[in-house]
Amino acid sequence: MTRPAYDAIIIGAGVIGACTAFELAKKGWKTLSVDKLPESGYGSTSGSCAIIRTYYSALETCAIAYEGWHYWKDWKSYIGVEDDHGLITYHDTGCLVIKTEHNKQLSRVCEMMDRLGCPYEHVAPEQIASRLPGADIRQYEPAKRPEDEGFGAPTGPAVSGAVFFPCGGYVNDPKLSAHNAQRGAEHHGAEFLFNAEVVEILTENNRVSGIRLGDDTRIAAPVVINVAGPHSSKINALAGVDAAMKIKTRALRHEVAHVPAPDGVDFEREGLVFSDSDISTYCRPEIGNHILIGSEDPECDRKEWVDDPDNYDSNFSEQWNVLVMRMAQRLSGLRIPTDTKGVVALYDVTEDWMPIYDRSDLDGFYMAVGTSGNQFKNAPVAGKMMTALIEACENGHDHDRDPLDFHLDYIGQRISLGAFSRNREINQDSSFSVIG
Repeated sequence: MTRPAYDAIIIGAGVIGACTAFELAKKGWKTLSVDKLPESGYGSTSGSCAIIRTYYSALETCAIAYEGWHYWKDWKSYIGVEDDHGLITYHDTGCLVIKTEHNKQLSRVCEMMDRLGCPYEHVAPEQIASRLPGADIRQYEPAKRPEDEGFGAPTGPAVSGAVFFPCGGYVNDPKLSAHNAQRGAEHHGAEFLFNAEVVEILTENNRVSGIRLGDDTRIAAPVVINVAGPHSSKINALAGVDAAMKIKTRALRHEVAHVPAPDGVDFEREGLVFSDSDISTYCRPEIGNHILIGSEDPECDRKEWVDDPDNYDSNFSEQWNVLVMRMAQRLSGLRIPTDTKGVVALYDVTEDWMPIYDRSDLDGFYMAVGTSGNQFKNAPVAGKMMTALIEACENGHDHDRDPLDFHLDYIGQRISLGAFSRNREINQDSSFSVIG
């Protein structure tokens, strides 16, 4: 069976895949988004904490994050259409980040914010509690596990301070954000196909020519874009492009805890996005006066790499307790509930936790991969960057030899998309964690 030809096929309908379909469709491309799951945003997008922040380890990721904040701030205008499921709500709480030796006291991050014109404010140790309700400002670095000697014991009288970034917050429903982008894309003629697994990347004369699905349906297109999240490495292997890439992706199992706020603390209304390398944990408010708590991947924790993203342990482990216990060091009165709630999901990450937004050695085959965990916030900009990259390369531009410059309209900056190349060197300035 053969389906009609499309200008481009997008593998994956998470938030970045849906935004890529949206941006291509707005430019007149006839696109088909294919996802093995039943709905858009059903996979790793649903497992995202949906945090919007501007701080990263590299200028280019800081730039696209600051640009992306403008889209989330005015999401309704960006999508441009109504969604029968409703539109997401963006909570513009700001972000508070603790200064540590691990993040170089945030000096480099602040230098990058200055270059981008992105606002921030230094917060003295004694002022942290006014930003973070119930904060214990003692130092606990380095992060430990509960079985380690000294866990929970302060290593210093106080952390050295924090930085508050007002341009940041969180989205109430990450899955819905992908559905919103899907509806926007469909308004411009894009099509979506769910419950469909890609089992072969079709090629002809060293160029992609389409895909074959598990039911043997063949769909023709001169452009195929891999936005498959934790399945991205499998799709790259099907295309035969993985061996030639310097930077590769792997699926990493992650847990996020969902717990009640401490008694007497209205974290839902007074809380904010909080990132703390001193205890290697981050959090944000959640509905019902709850807190979502995630890990910043300290060296003492074992990383659970997953070779088969269709087969992994989706049950909570002891790591759930570790997350809550670490955050309890900072949030006085935080209790560890007997019932474990939260999310167990897979993140698609590269060696340095920076994404790949690039072409491949197979003409017509493009990648927006290695994005899970820290690129949710950049989805609208990623869609625009991928559209610009694809159009340039399909019109003959040699992106490998002359990396494309991309203009960020809201912040008035230009960045080189070579920073996200599959053949770049590992970014040694990276946090090598979900922070990016």
